[in-house]
Amino acid sequence: MIASSTARVAQAGLTGSLTISATPGFADGWLCLHLGDFVAEHPDVVVRVLSSHRMADTTNPEIDTFITFGHEPRPHLRSTPLFSVEFTPLCSPAYLSRFENFNDLRILQQATLLHMTDFSDWEDWMTRSGLPPEEARRGICYSDMNIVHTAVLAGEGIAIGDTVLWGKDLRAGRLMRPFAASLHKKTGYFICTPEENIDNPIVEAFHKRLLSKVEFEPLSPDRTA
Repeated sequence: MIASSTARVAQAGLTGSLTISATPGFADGWLCLHLGDFVAEHPDVVVRVLSSHRMADTTNPEIDTFITFGHEPRPHLRSTPLFSVEFTPLCSPAYLSRFENFNDLRILQQATLLHMTDFSDWEDWMTRSGLPPEEARRGICYSDMNIVHTAVLAGEGIAIGDTVLWGKDLRAGRLMRPFAASLHKKTGYFICTPEENIDNPIVEAFHKRLLSKVEFEPLSPDRTA
């Protein structure tokens, strides 16, 4: 009787596997904090999260659904907006306290700039803020955003950070946002699913659960161009 009952429960629920692709920063800063409810609701589904440093890569045939950054044409994929995001200078309160008036953009000439891979984010932000982009070409470059995040929390400098992935630290007061200007305000994160997986019930259940966890401003169609 127990075996028969267990079999009926398994048949009624979802069974199988789900492989998700996300960048290491997104997987660490947001996704891993919102998978527990899905696994509790579908205990017979094995979830695998694969990290890719390429934020727009959707080429791996082993992936059931991708979480990407940026809205660009992707053939044979259904793209669903997840939420918008801003990239802006962020630093720790301890680092901010070293300066008398950090809201003055000129203070950045004295600050240690932290970078992810290259200088492009700081160059773009300085151009948007009316500063010479060449002032961004100094500081420390790391190969992984998680390392940048650790360095910023430790008060080692200031970085262009993601207001979604670093949002819990902003809300807790572990990070501060000294300036209003930001990058990428008209785009954000998207769920991209290959056409052959659109009707997969496990993928559908995951998308439904993921979208129910969104606490930030969702992207609307006129914000994805």
